[in-house]
Amino acid sequence: MQTFILSMIQSITEFLPVSSSGHLIAFPLFFGWKEQGIAFDIALHLGTLLAVCVYFFPDLWQMLKSLFLGGSERKLVGLLFVATLPIAVGGFFISRHIQYLRQPYMLCFMLVVFGVFLWLSDKFSKASKTIDTMSFRDAFFIGLAQCLSVIPGTSRSGVTMTCARFCQVKRPDAAKFSMLLSIPVIAAAGTWQIFRLVSSAQIYQLDISFIQGVFYSFLGGLFVIRFLMDFVKKYSFFAFMIYRIVLGCFVFVYLWFGL
Repeated sequence: MQTFILSMIQSITEFLPVSSSGHLIAFPLFFGWKEQGIAFDIALHLGTLLAVCVYFFPDLWQMLKSLFLGGSERKLVGLLFVATLPIAVGGFFISRHIQYLRQPYMLCFMLVVFGVFLWLSDKFSKASKTIDTMSFRDAFFIGLAQCLSVIPGTSRSGVTMTCARFCQVKRPDAAKFSMLLSIPVIAAAGTWQIFRLVSSAQIYQLDISFIQGVFYSFLGGLFVIRFLMDFVKKYSFFAFMIYRIVLGCFVFVYLWFGL
């Protein structure tokens, strides 16, 4: 049951702008669960990576063909490359020097503050751009914003969609670009975890929970991506802001009163 719940939490919150790292910190805190370990982290990353690749396979296929045959999708490849550069260059450095920010009370603060930013960007954006009309400057700024996602409570999808909306990108396009941008990030995170697993000789400890983690997070991820892409066509990010504020306040009260 713990494997199922954590897999669902990862798959749901990886793509929704509510912070997967924040939830994976909060839920074990509430229930007193022990850390699942590196292998389980790899399973969750692999499952969510498969989900986003399967959902966007037609787009990925067109992007791959454009690299060899040309086409409008070649620009999208360039945009994603530019947006990935900041996290590729600075993400590791930032994650090694912000340990003091990885505190439960900071989690509460980031959940609330970036929830408000998400709503403000959505409410006041002029929404005049699509992915096709995005500039490389827009992509770079979105990539810079993504570096903040190493801080629990920020949300990778949330901060990238927030920045895209501030860059006047339409909501569905902002969500799609954020989802596509997650592919190299999740793949890199999974590769790093695999390296840690092998170097720590824990690879021999793999069990059925690894397969379950991949399977559950894959199914959950597919459902959530479909939900999000349909949701942003009709509704604003206001509901996500409210949820983040409620969760942040709840965790704060839990910590403050030592529940």
